[in-house]
Amino acid sequence: MMGELTFFLGLQFKQLNDGTFISQTKYTKDLMKKFGMEEKSSVEIPMNTSVKMDMDVDGKAVDQTRYRSLIGSLLYLTASRPDITFKVGVCARFQSAPKESHMTATKRILRYLKGCQEVGLWYPKEEGFKLVGYSDSNSSGCRDDRKSTSGTCLMLGNILVSWFNNKQNSIAISTAEAEYITVGSCCAQVLWMGQ
Repeated sequence: MMGELTFFLGLQFKQLNDGTFISQTKYTKDLMKKFGMEEKSSVEIPMNTSVKMDMDVDGKAVDQTRYRSLIGSLLYLTASRPDITFKVGVCARFQSAPKESHMTATKRILRYLKGCQEVGLWYPKEEGFKLVGYSDSNSSGCRDDRKSTSGTCLMLGNILVSWFNNKQNSIAISTAEAEYITVGSCCAQVLWMGQ
């Protein structure tokens, strides 16, 4: 009665004959404006791989409210952008006492998004129903507590249907143990989705 769905809760839908494209382009542009990133240059990757983030005890503090607002906005954006999920999760760990280094890392995510605002999720109509899970972990990735980070994604055919990353609850003694914990979590997700 209301016609084809094109916009809902910040998500944009483009329904075509061969599938549906979901993005948050307008929301991303609004974020650039809100946090003053319109004139900044874009970067190729959301995370500087040579810099390991930690509590930065000696760093200069930044406005907690603004930092938390930026993290919350980016977390909402992960609904259609799994490519930034890991980095946003890392930056979210420092909301209780954010420093300039954390704000710089978070703004780098915005600079990355500036260069690829049109990216989203493509759900083709004709796909198989084979459920496949992928997992990975980084052993002792957190410099503060030496915990590993797990990441998984589940594909139904060629369609991404679920993804997450989180810090593991325990400290893994080896890379193999960190991978085992991640694979166990991925298998649980696959079994649950299969039901």
